[in-house]
Formats: sequence, structure tokens, C-alpha cells
Amino acid sequence: MHAFDVLGDPVRRRILEYLTEGEMTSGKIVETVGAEFRISQAAVSQHLKVLRDNGFAQSRVNGSQRIYKIQPDRFGEIDDWLARFRNLWSEGLDDLASEVEN
Repeated sequence: MHAFDVLGDPVRRRILEYLTEGEMTSGKIVETVGAEFRISQAAVSQHLKVLRDNGFAQSRVNGSQRIYKIQPDRFGEIDDWLARFRNLWSEGLDDLASEVEN
């Protein structure tokens, strides 16, 4: 699955935003994200699986809990794609800065 297909879903984006706070149990993710989006535990688990299967998150088992964290490597693909466009907004901001200075 392409990175933007994975990140195109607002639930998956929210899970990743939440995981920027650090490692988290699947139960905590289900509790928070499930409540925000009013979706079931099974639905949140499916989103976690998509993130895990596509390299955006990784998990480990700790007793009866599954602990998730962000896998940063996959974000490089997004950054590489955006790099082609970065100069477009950088130039625009530079032009704006020049106008403001005048």
C-alpha cells in the first residue's frame, strides 16, 4: 500500500499523532481513538494492523499487552516525495519575506 493511501485515513493519522507521545498499549489507543471516532475495538485494531503491516508502527508483546510505537523509517518516503515540492513553498515564503521587508 502506498504511504499516502495509509495516511489518507483520519483514524490512522490520529493514531500516529497519538503515538508521537511515545509507546502506548493497544488498549489505551483503542480507548482514546475509539472514543474520538466512535468506532469499535475491532475497527481500531484493524487500523493498527494496517499501520503495522505498512511499516508506520511496530508492536511488541509485553505479557498480555501489545505495545505500539512509531516506526520512523517509513516517513522518509513521504519526505522524499514532498522534497520535490518544498522549493515551491520555500520560494513563495522568500518572496513574501522580501515584500514585507520593503
